[in-house]
Amino acid sequence: MSAVRRRDFVKIGVGLPVVGAAVKVARAASPAPAGPTPFDDTTVKQIAQKLAKSSFSAPPQDMPAAVRNLNFDQFRGIAFRPERALWHGENLNFDVEFFPRGFLYRPKILMNEVIDGKSAPVAYDPDMFTYADPMSRVSDDLGFSGIRLRNPINTPGVMEECAVFLGASYFRAVARNQNYGLSARGFANGTGDPKGEEFAIFREFWLEKPKQGVDSVVIHALLDSPSVTGAFRFTIRPGATTVFDVQSSFYPRTTINEGGVAALTGMFYFDTNDRNRVDDWRPAAHDSEALQLWTGSGQQLYRPLANPVDLQFSAFGDNNPHGFGLMQRKRSFDDYEDLALNYEKRPSLWIEPIGDWGQGAVDLVEIPTANEVNDNIVSFWRPAAPMQANHEYSFTYRMYWGWDTPWPTDLARIAATRIGAVTDHADARMFVIDFSGKPFENLPPNAQFHLIPRSSAGSIRNVVVEPNPNIKGWRTTFEFYPGDAKLAELQCQLANDQGPISEQWMYHWTP
Repeated sequence: MSAVRRRDFVKIGVGLPVVGAAVKVARAASPAPAGPTPFDDTTVKQIAQKLAKSSFSAPPQDMPAAVRNLNFDQFRGIAFRPERALWHGENLNFDVEFFPRGFLYRPKILMNEVIDGKSAPVAYDPDMFTYADPMSRVSDDLGFSGIRLRNPINTPGVMEECAVFLGASYFRAVARNQNYGLSARGFANGTGDPKGEEFAIFREFWLEKPKQGVDSVVIHALLDSPSVTGAFRFTIRPGATTVFDVQSSFYPRTTINEGGVAALTGMFYFDTNDRNRVDDWRPAAHDSEALQLWTGSGQQLYRPLANPVDLQFSAFGDNNPHGFGLMQRKRSFDDYEDLALNYEKRPSLWIEPIGDWGQGAVDLVEIPTANEVNDNIVSFWRPAAPMQANHEYSFTYRMYWGWDTPWPTDLARIAATRIGAVTDHADARMFVIDFSGKPFENLPPNAQFHLIPRSSAGSIRNVVVEPNPNIKGWRTTFEFYPGDAKLAELQCQLANDQGPISEQWMYHWTP
């Protein structure tokens, strides 16, 4: 993972850098036509299918030295002029700003506007930008590296960015009154593989001009990499929860054994469950605190994230899942105490599969990190069967960028996970888990709950369950004795005499 200054990237809404193996650079696979051409919902799929029949050639990356050698601050000093935004001043609910090329963002990404079924290129003009350093302005036809979507998401009549597509196939979005946090990407391939990960790229976009009064916008994207091409159609609706309806189709060039659909990427540095090797004055620092799953069989699972000593790979097998996501539940400033980064305002991102996704697994990759600079958490859906060359694979899903899951639950939810030492037992660990939610409303004075704990290794002892009036919930504590185990999968649920009343807490323990 790149050690780019992530704090600064979050502030300007920039996605992650393009990283991975070196690739052949050639002319764009779909050169911009001279004038408008017909366009419909099948156009990008047809381009992707045709592209998959030839070997991969990366978009052009050549640039004048004045741009190629920009450092981060110089790149940030090139700012798009809001009055030059696509659709600016047309009384629409959206406009689009474009990112320049330079610094880490070297590929030339083609941009098109679609109006009434006709597509035409968006022309580059260096005067679309202002330059803090006049030497950064060159007259060459550089083109663009990405897009920033704007909408009056917070204040009527005030256009603010609500989504960004920039770097490889990364994109980000926020809900009302939120700050940027985790990212999504079009496709993951080989994440966590010692041989290295392949990063696909969105090499061309088509921006459908919305009608007046319409609160959604449609963006099409062409995905490309040495292993796969793809066609995406995003229908984006910003608001209290920002929703992306995603239609994706993939066309492998080769057999893909480790393909990841609806991939999510974020950062977990530390929290009360894992602050080993961390000397920091804040209580926590992370984009997301847990992976949450709603399985096809109806189980609701909650897996706190970790910053491990060694790379950890977990797979949660499933059939037609109801959903999964990287979640940020702690929403108080006191949970983080960070005036600059405001982790309490970072989005949760929930994926709702639509249609039959069949057998597969939700994979979770946790990568060690020594700071909060790097994104070290990746999760995605991995189909059970390899994706074969010369086949089409389609996945439709809905993305909810917001404060929580889009659906209510009658189950008690995990409010916090805390882990610490056990007195006089150096190898043992104390687990403290808080539960909150609907089951604790209007409880009789004699209400009782018990814990159903499980461990794949070692032993769980001294279980205590008691009310926690500070959160209007309940708390359980237990001690875990690993013995000779080098890892253990821990699980527990809170229950009453009728059975479980909480989601299922899961934890991957290592020394």
